[in-house]
Parts: sequence; structure tokens; C-alpha cells
Amino acid sequence: MFCNQCQETLNVKGCIKNGVCGKKGEVADLQDRLIYVLKSIAFYNLKARALGLNEEATDRFLLDSFFATLTNTNFDRREIEILLKKGFDLRDEIKAKIPAEMIPSKRDLPAVVTVTPENIESLEVAVHSTQDKDIRSLRELLTYGLKGLAAYAHHAYVLGYKDEATYEFIEKGLVSTTDDSLSIESLLGLVMECGQKGVSVLALLDKANTETYGNPEPIAINIGVRNRSGILISGHDLRDLEQLLEQTKGTGIDVYTHGEMLPANAYPAFKKYDNFAGNYGNSWWKQNEEFEKFNGPILMTTNCIIPPRESYKNRIYTTGVVGFEGLTHIYEKENDTKDFTPLIEQAKTSKPPEPIESGTITAGFAHEAALSVADKIIDAVKTGKISRFMVIAGCDGRQKERTYYTDFVKALPKDTVILTAGCAKYRYNKLDLGDIGGIPRVLDAGQCNDSYSLVVIAQKLAKAFGLEDINDLPVSYNIAWYEQKAVLVLLALLSLGVKNITLGPTLPAFLSPNVVKVLVENFNLRPNTTVEEDMKVLLKQA
Repeated sequence: MFCNQCQETLNVKGCIKNGVCGKKGEVADLQDRLIYVLKSIAFYNLKARALGLNEEATDRFLLDSFFATLTNTNFDRREIEILLKKGFDLRDEIKAKIPAEMIPSKRDLPAVVTVTPENIESLEVAVHSTQDKDIRSLRELLTYGLKGLAAYAHHAYVLGYKDEATYEFIEKGLVSTTDDSLSIESLLGLVMECGQKGVSVLALLDKANTETYGNPEPIAINIGVRNRSGILISGHDLRDLEQLLEQTKGTGIDVYTHGEMLPANAYPAFKKYDNFAGNYGNSWWKQNEEFEKFNGPILMTTNCIIPPRESYKNRIYTTGVVGFEGLTHIYEKENDTKDFTPLIEQAKTSKPPEPIESGTITAGFAHEAALSVADKIIDAVKTGKISRFMVIAGCDGRQKERTYYTDFVKALPKDTVILTAGCAKYRYNKLDLGDIGGIPRVLDAGQCNDSYSLVVIAQKLAKAFGLEDINDLPVSYNIAWYEQKAVLVLLALLSLGVKNITLGPTLPAFLSPNVVKVLVENFNLRPNTTVEEDMKVLLKQA
């Protein structure tokens, strides 16, 4: 095993026995092999696409399988082995459809194309096996950006929103990581193209969410509990939440969101459910403590699961791409629906959740809601009531150093407005920061994918102020990252020309010094340091 794809990788170098995330080394190795097989599928499917022979089942398999390899998503060895077998079968089916003259001779084929179930264990299959450290770094950066791209494309896909160009680029990107003829410049170009595709897929997902469930509306979300049994739903999948709410309607069972599902409370379509009780708990890394106190069943819909304690293992369920050995998995049926009866029946015999806090927090400031008060915002800037917007978005994590983000927000001048998205907000979204002329000082746009909303807001404000360059706005970026979705969001921001981003709490371990140098020279990307030093830099940016 060698894995350095997330922020908490061991010693900011790499996990070599088991993952800090809790993933066993054998599962990490299986996932490396799965990605290798996906590259083999991509090689043949690009040819199938050119002939008009691509099938939607291939798109779905690539998205789901790639997503399953993200940090904190699928820890189940058996499930990865099943995906591996399906991958080999699918690769051979695609290959059989392609005319023989379009396939090079076996002697000229790269090893990734000829891999078999019999020889894969003897091959160096991980991207980390590339010898040149700068080529390896760029291949990893591209691979992890592609993982984020696949994850967000998956979220849109389950709502019926699809984009062939995204799927084709994922295949192109996968194949490019096996091409030793590609130069550093070519790989950099592909990394930036991945960022551009990221902007497109984030826009598609935004469209999928808002056309399906309405534009989020500002709302005070209950963070206390009711005196009824409940089901807790975590992750990002709004379709799962919709089905769960529909199936629990009239049962007397409440549904609470957790973690990245919190922004779902702001969607108009869910407000009709009187058993939609609010949000319980905090960021993903606190689930061991908080899930014990919830008492009822818990549904994990996407990445965010951590190894569960025995005390609540019998009431935590997985669905979609999520997996953990020993947990009950809720599979999708042939009509694309899911049956959550096991959770509902267990909830009927569960105690109500224990209160862990009370009150409300405000959310629902995606681009439509924020721009509805654009005149008020612009006036506040022109009159000096708002001096700067600080984008503090991205991921949370369990390291104690992440208290930096709480301290940073507390130290901000009171004429600063925080724009946020993702679970990083749990470090400060319950602080009493007040408002500026009725504008909350924390404008929560939603999930990590709703970072797109922050870009739309910035672009519209730039236009309103008559600015051609988004970097001329009074906006600074202090971004926290943890996993591969955040890598894709970063690449998306860079592809839009956003500069002067402060990134933390550490730079990705997979970035070589030379690749860091390129990012610094082209985008002025910088690692965070101390609250005091970063405050000086970020408040003085022109």
C-alpha cells in the first residue's frame, strides 16, 4: 500500500500499511487495481465512442467505480472485488465490439490494456509507481481531479442529468496517465482541462439540484431534537433524502440531516415534509461520538463514512457507492428506487435522539438567494460597511490544527463577510458573528459542490462593479482541503483564473516541489501559515 491522496495522509507523505482514514492496506491495493482496470476500459471505450458504440452502462460503471475509490467512501473488500470482476468483464465486452484493425498488435499495446485477472497482482498498478517525481505528481493531481469530477458527475447522474463530454474526458484523462510520451507541459494542460470540465460538471450538478428541488432559500435550521424516534442521513445525495422523506411520511419518524447533508434543509421541495426535523451533529469526523447519541438508524449516502464503533454498528446503513464490511447495504432496484424499510422498522423501536445542542443555524445562501440581495451587498461595499469578502470553504478534518479556521474567523474584522460551502463551515457556522445591515456575516452556499455558487456570486459582483478580472474584487480565498472532491474544486477555481488562494492546513503531499513552483508562479497559490500572518496577506490583497 501507498496512498497520499488525502490531506491527513501519514506525516504528509503517505500511508504505507493502513490508511489514517481507517482503510485497510489490502482494500487500498484493490482500489489501485480497480483504477488500473478502469484505465483499460477507458482505452477501449474511447475507440467505442468514436464508432458510436458507447453504452450508458459503461458511463455509470466508470463514475460509480471511480467514486468508490475516494477517501472515506468504500472500505468493503468484497465490494471492490466485485467491481474488479465486473470491470474485466465490461472491458472484454467493449473490446469485442471494436473492429480488429482498430486495435494495435499485442506487442504495441501498453500493459494497462492487456491486464488480466491472472496477472494484475504482479503488476505495478498504482500511479505512485511512476519514477519521475514531477510526472508522477502531475499524474496524481490529474487522477485525483478526475476522481472529484467522477463524484460530482455521479451526483448529477442519479438525478437524470448527464454529460457525455465529461465522461469522455474522464476516459481521456485516465488513459493519459499511462502515456509515457506525454511531457510535463502536456500533463499540465490536461490538469487545467480537468479544472475546466470541473466548472462544467459543477454547473450541471447545480442545475440538477435546483431544477429538481428548487433554488435554496435562506433558512434558520433547527439543530435541536424532537421527542420522537428518528433517522439520520449523511453525505450528499439529495435523491436518497427525497426517497427517505417520502417513505417516512406519516410514520411518526423524524428525519435529520448530518454533515454535508445540512444544506438540504434549504431546498423548497423538502419543506413539505413535516417530519423533516433539522440537522443533528457536526462534521463527518465527529460521527463516532454523535452517532452513538442519536440512538436511531443512520444512512450514509456518499463519501464521509469512518469505521463505525461496535456500539452503533448494527444501526448504520450504507447505500450507493458507500461500503463498509459488516454493514447492511441498501441497493438500488431496477426502477432506480431504493427501499428504506429496514431503517424505518428499526427506527420504530429506537429511542429519540439525545440532544447535543440547541438553537438554529442559518444556511441557504446559494447564488440565487445571495444575488437576490446583490443591490444591498453592492451598496454595503460602496459605503464601506463591507470591506472584504472572505471565501473560507472546503473540507473539515479531525486534526487539531484545523482550529486555525475557527480562530481565523474570530479574528476577522467585523466588516468582513464570509462566503462558505462544504463541511469546513462547521468550524465557525455556529459562532455568533452577527450581520452587516441585515446581511449575515456567514453566507452558507451549501455543500462542497456549491463552491460553484461562490464563483457565480463573484462573477456577478465583478460585472456589477464593472470589473473585467474577478481577482480585482474585494474577495480573498482561504480554502481548506481534505479529499479529492476538493482537488477538483481547486482546479476549477484555477481554470477560471482565480489567483492568490491560500490553501491548508497542508499542501497536498502528492505535489512535487516543481509542480508547487508552477502553481505559485502562475496562480500565486500559497500554503496557510498562522492566523496573524495570513490575515495580513488576505486583508491586503488588491
